[in-house]
Amino acid sequence: MNQDNLRRDRLNPAVFHGSVAGILVFLVLTMTFTEEAGAFFDAALAWVNQTFGWYYMLAVVAYLVFVILIGCSRFGSIRLGPDHARPEFSLLSWSAMLFAAGIGIDLLFFSVAEPVAHYLAPPDMTPESQEAMRAAVVQTFMHWGLSGWGLYVLMGMALAYFSYRHRLPLAIRSALYPLLGKRIHGPIGHAVDITAVISTVFGIATSLGIGVMQLNYGLNYMFDVPESLSVQVILIVLVVIMATISVVSGVEKGIRRLSEFNMLLALALLLFVLFQGHTLQLLDKLVNNAGDYFSGFVAKSFDTYAFAGEGAGEWKMWWTIFFWGWWIAWTPFVGLFLARISRGRTIREFVAGALGIPLAFMMVWMSVFGNSGIELVAQGAVELGEQALNTPQTTMYTLLESYPWVGLTAAVVTILGIVFFVTSADSGALVLANFTSILSDVNHDAPVRLRIFWSAVIGLVTVALLMAGGLAALQSAVVVTALPFSVVIFAIMAGLYRALRLEGDKADARRRIAGTAPGGDWRERLDRALDASNRAGAAATIEHAIRPALTQFAQELESRGQSASVSEEQIEDEPLPCLTLQVDFDEAQSFVYQIRPHRMRAPSFLPADDDYYLRLDVYLAEGGLGQDLNGHTRGQVISDVLAEYERHLEFLALSRSDSANVHAMPGAIGDLG
Repeated sequence: MNQDNLRRDRLNPAVFHGSVAGILVFLVLTMTFTEEAGAFFDAALAWVNQTFGWYYMLAVVAYLVFVILIGCSRFGSIRLGPDHARPEFSLLSWSAMLFAAGIGIDLLFFSVAEPVAHYLAPPDMTPESQEAMRAAVVQTFMHWGLSGWGLYVLMGMALAYFSYRHRLPLAIRSALYPLLGKRIHGPIGHAVDITAVISTVFGIATSLGIGVMQLNYGLNYMFDVPESLSVQVILIVLVVIMATISVVSGVEKGIRRLSEFNMLLALALLLFVLFQGHTLQLLDKLVNNAGDYFSGFVAKSFDTYAFAGEGAGEWKMWWTIFFWGWWIAWTPFVGLFLARISRGRTIREFVAGALGIPLAFMMVWMSVFGNSGIELVAQGAVELGEQALNTPQTTMYTLLESYPWVGLTAAVVTILGIVFFVTSADSGALVLANFTSILSDVNHDAPVRLRIFWSAVIGLVTVALLMAGGLAALQSAVVVTALPFSVVIFAIMAGLYRALRLEGDKADARRRIAGTAPGGDWRERLDRALDASNRAGAAATIEHAIRPALTQFAQELESRGQSASVSEEQIEDEPLPCLTLQVDFDEAQSFVYQIRPHRMRAPSFLPADDDYYLRLDVYLAEGGLGQDLNGHTRGQVISDVLAEYERHLEFLALSRSDSANVHAMPGAIGDLG
């Protein structure tokens, strides 16, 4: 990595200190006034449910509809990165990481407990009836399915688009650029990022608090380790240390490998329960549950239980409203992590994959474990039913007691819990460190010491919430802290849509203005196409054709009152310079035309004097064109620049109707202000 870049990677003092101050006040008050804090969280949750329950229901639907429409629209072919970018991770690795970060240990906690609880205590039907049995897993699908993942996809799509395609900081504020312009670098942007950081910390802490309760019981089940707050604090410390080791090693070595390992282990446990249980019945119920979920999705998404009994309102508060708040709180964290691992995919690929892959696995997992638990309770397993309502962290182990090799499967669940715990904590620490840093390159990650700091903060907040009342405090805190950030998400939707409209206008402009093919003798063009040994000629092309052509074009624009400049920079390990022509416009996107040397291995089917040759590739603001200017004459270069400039002017003309209300997006290579 370039040392100059390392020196420019630095802490964002406003966001860092603002976030730490808010979290510190919470920690001091919670640990000093534990009982009062617990009572406050309960009262706040009740107020949010009564006042904003309807809003949470509508908001989650709106987020999902937006991402599906964007994915299916003409914008779906846009890449989350330059046009020439391709995915960094394979589909398997990508699926494992997004799933482990997005759900993780909570699957172990809720997969048996929630369906059984809905069977025993449904909001609007007779408990333990056939109707309740059929609806229990479907209700669980509602809480873990498309609605929640729509939030993650929205945030991941916005962050990846603005950061990797337009080279804005990998932060929440960047998604507001079309609305606020360069003001995102001021107090408003700082406030947005501080809100995101605090919301993220509480969302992760809630998940880790739930996870440590599950882990503590697992150790008690296998080794008689007592269940207590002191033991849970020790477990949090140990897991934070493990998470720190993982996050220091980075996404490629640490988080990816842990995620892949855990997915394989989870798949093995799922298949064990499926084939040891009533396999055909479980498969029948899975298909039935899936059909009920999809056919009733719209009605359930708007069901506020306004016409049910009084108990339904409290049920909605502790279940649906909690889950929607939890998903919203996790959105900055998982969204940034999804962006971090999804660079190079098209929006359509991203939406389809990030919605469909986790949904498919979640439905199979929840249906198999949930229906297995319901069947046991229906057959008289009273203890499992009581645990689902009172101590949900115990239900997975109680279910596995009904199958052979419970010692082995209990160990697998505990290992799954530990690794899911670690992947959530290390992913969270990485994301929070990036949120509170100013990175010179969006492909960089924040310094190691900052990741270690946020690992410790996550652990402290988790301990504080457990001290304030365990699961109830965790649920209350996450719903309350998610409320302000839900408003920010609507602003992100507006900003993303406006930016994509500009992108569409630019694509229309390129289609309207046809390209100009290089002139010259056709035999010379054939020579260039077949000659892969022209590495030595690349320097001559730059010196005698590209540099004078760009300079002449810029001078001509300057003489006509335009603001144009030509700049050069050196690329690491490459002696030839990178040349950039930039034309700036008032309140409109700059025109960028860049020539970048690109070393290529000579193809075996063409004669070559060396092992590699150099391409002189053309890059515009939105990425590479795949066009090589090596061997072109000055006139041919000017002709190509002019064609691209005409397309840009056509794009500005098409987007003029929006320009009065929409801030121009900075280019991938242009000035970021």
